[in-house]
Formats: sequence, C-alpha cells, structure tokens
Amino acid sequence: MTNSPWLDDACSLVDAFRSGERSPVEEVEASIAAIEASNLNAFSFLDPERALDAARSADVSKPFGGVPIGVKELDQVEGWPDTGASLVFAERIAEYTGEAPRRFIEDGGAVPVGLTTASEFGGLNVSVTKLNGVTHNPWQHGRTCGGSSGGSASAVAGGLVSIATGGDGGGSIRIPAGYTGLFGMKGTYGRISRGPVAHFRPGTIVSGVMARSVRDAARHYDVVAGVDPYDPASLPNPGGWEAGLGSVDLRNKKVAILPTIAGVRLEPGVEAQLRQAAGDLVTLAGMEVVEVDLRLPNLAAQWAMGNLSTLLAEFGDLWPGCARQMTDEIALGTLLAQSLYNLNLAAVAESQRIEANQAMARVFEQVDYVITSTNPGPAFAAEATTSSPTDNFIDTAKSHEALRVAFRGFMASVRVANGVFPKLSNALIDAVVAKVPDLVTMGGLTIISNIYGNPACSIPAGTVNDLPVGMQVLAPHHRDGELFDLAWIYEREIGWPMVAPAVGDAAATPV
Repeated sequence: MTNSPWLDDACSLVDAFRSGERSPVEEVEASIAAIEASNLNAFSFLDPERALDAARSADVSKPFGGVPIGVKELDQVEGWPDTGASLVFAERIAEYTGEAPRRFIEDGGAVPVGLTTASEFGGLNVSVTKLNGVTHNPWQHGRTCGGSSGGSASAVAGGLVSIATGGDGGGSIRIPAGYTGLFGMKGTYGRISRGPVAHFRPGTIVSGVMARSVRDAARHYDVVAGVDPYDPASLPNPGGWEAGLGSVDLRNKKVAILPTIAGVRLEPGVEAQLRQAAGDLVTLAGMEVVEVDLRLPNLAAQWAMGNLSTLLAEFGDLWPGCARQMTDEIALGTLLAQSLYNLNLAAVAESQRIEANQAMARVFEQVDYVITSTNPGPAFAAEATTSSPTDNFIDTAKSHEALRVAFRGFMASVRVANGVFPKLSNALIDAVVAKVPDLVTMGGLTIISNIYGNPACSIPAGTVNDLPVGMQVLAPHHRDGELFDLAWIYEREIGWPMVAPAVGDAAATPV
C-alpha cells in the first residue's frame, strides 16, 4: 500500500507504473488521502469516485497514463463546478471540457482528481477568494503561493499531485512557480489551444502546467500542443519536445541579464540571487552576455482595466448586485473599469502594446534571450492581496462601508465626467500608479511576454530568506524548445527540490 503520493516528477511516476513499482489506483488513493489531510487548501473540489474509476482502467502506455493531476478551477471539466473561483457562479456546472485538459486526460492518460484553487476570475496574482478562502505555500504555511494558478502550484510543490494544469494571462504560471520553487513555462501565444471557447480578449492567455521538472512540461507540450479548429490562434505542434531536450547548441548564444524590467523594484537579496543563478546558467550553456537597453512601459494598469471590463458582459444583469459576493479587489476593480474604461483608455493601452512590442523586437534583434526576475521578492503573507507591506487605496476603500459608498459615488461621477473629458480616465490611472506603484508591481516582470506573445519560463533559482525565487528567461517567438533546453541544463547541473523541503522531510520520517 502506498503511504504517500509520489514526490518525484510525473515522468518518473509513469515509469514506476510501467515497472510495477506503483499502481495508478494506489497513487490516486494516496493523493486523495493527502489532499483531505492537507492544510494547504490547494483544492476546491474533489471527485474521488471518478478518479478511482479512471485509475482502474488507466493505460500506462500513454505519456501520463495513470498520473493523478489537479485541474485549475478556471479550466472547465464537464460535470464539475465552473465557478470562476467566485461566489457569483458558485452553482454553475461546466457543460464541456476545455481542449487542453481534454488532451491531457484523454490523449495523455492523466487521471484528474479535482480542481485546484485560483484567484477570482484569474484577476489577482494571489490565491485568496471568498469562495475558497486562503491557499498556502508549502514552503512556509502563512505565505502566498501566488496566482492565479496558486492552488496548482501549492498542490504540486506540496506533494499532493505531481503535476497540475495552469494558465498564464499575465504571469499566472510563472509567478506561482517562482514563489513555490517549480518550473513554469508560458509558451508562445497559441502554442496550446484555448478552445472550444476561445475568447480573443485579452489575447494574452496561454495554457500550461505547474511542473516539478522540465521534462514534465516538455512531455505536456507533446500531448496538448497543436492546432485546434475551435481556436483560430492555435499553432501546429512540431512534436519531439521531450525527446529533443538537450539537442539545441546554446554555445555563443547572446543573452542580456536584466534583474528587473519595466521599473519594478526588487526586494533585498533578489538581484544578488538572480545574478548568481544567471551567471551559472550562462557558464553552463556557454553563452555570451550582451548589454542592452530595454525600456518598457508598465502595461499592467491600463490592460487590467480592459480585462476587468470584460467581466461586465459575463455578469450581465447580476452586476452590480453581485459585487458583495466578490473579492473586494475584483469588485472595486470592476467598478473602476466600468467608470474609467473608454475608447481613449483602450487607445492608450493599444499604443502601449505597440511600443512594448517594438521594444521587445529591438532587444531580440540584439540577443537570443533575456534573463530577469520572475517576482519582485519571495512569497509574502498568504492573506495579502498585494505584496505591499503598507495600506493602499483599495485597502482604505474597502475598510469601511461609508468609504465604499463614497467610492461608488465618486466613480459614478467619474463615469459621467469621462463622457465630457475622455482623457480623464488615463490621467487618473497614471496618478494612481504613481501614488501606489505596488498595485502594478506583481506581474510587472511577467506581463510583457503575455502582451508580446513570446515564450518565457521561470526556473527555480535558489532562495531568499529561505523562500524560493525564480529566474525568468525570455526568448523570441516559436523558440520554446530553447527555453526547455536552458532550463534542462540548469536542472541537470544545479537542480532544485522536486517538492518543498518540509514535504520531503515529512515523507522521509518514519511514522
């Protein structure tokens, strides 16, 4: 009988199934037991009966045959809750399975055990919701695991399942990977289907997984990447992602090391750790460091307003009555978007996107890769909604009912004023960002690759204050395989823990 879930990567678990060392049924039973006993709050829904039925008939000849997986709750699995991680849609049930999880499950042979927690509608880079409560980081309980794929990251780093799905629309794979010591890959836009319901806006979302190893993420590409007629942006899958690991000649490739970009302030110790890890990677790969000047607008605020405005269409007649059911930050953000988002702000966001695209193109004319930090610091308090240690205007606005009412009244006035002075909205957003820059710090290092659509990954790069930090590597479009190779070299020669140390220690301790 298996006492605890597999603590190595998913590929090695498949090998264990094929050799008879482990069985899919025992593995599912161990995962379910561990999830039910866990205090991480990484799962929002479990379906043990379905998982055990699938495990009994698992085909271990498939790439992920029999492997228990978590599915991010913003993905759809037919018959399972489809809540958007919000009380607003707490009773909604998915009527279809998304193409990416379908391929993972049916083509790959993975066994879904349940849904992992996420931030509400994927709108924050944390995992705190009214529906699910707070999800914790397995490296240190009471610390955030980031978001929006925070539950998947917590489950994988916490030893509950060896791999789980994620999605990255502004950093939502890479950010939690950085906070929890995992490998997180955001592919070229379109690499993995968003079908069968592929919204164009925000035009930044890429599906993927939270993985313990590079080969797990590469094998996932082999299974799920490829053209989908329901997603016009989907790309062909050349295949051979796992088999090709180590095949790219990286010698003399040019790389820029920029610890921070877009004006994001790093916390103490992060730059030194990043430079050490980047130096090791450069040496291992035989690359050449090149100095470049990358000047990027901070895109987060204007793009956030545009993305939040799309929620109004989903809410329909439920808005604004549903605001009290929502996370305060998302409710207030939606109100801000309703009041501030207009054609002028959309034009500013589009102008920023073009400016950012041109800046990235110029850099990739000079270098093959850019190395920067994944997050501004290590994991902060799990209950916090931003990394700021001090109050910001949202904290103030949500702290008292009178202030809430006054804020709603002010936003109504702004909405009217916007009709007369259409440039007012952008001026207000710029003023807020200047006053409270931390509101756009989380995601400020990652969102550029979502806007530009290029591949980027987060590689575990050691710790600061005993908590993981990530080294983010950016590459030009369609060169995903080179990022796999860079990460694979670093993993092979330097390595990182497959799970949080406390998890491994507990599993190794005799009961």
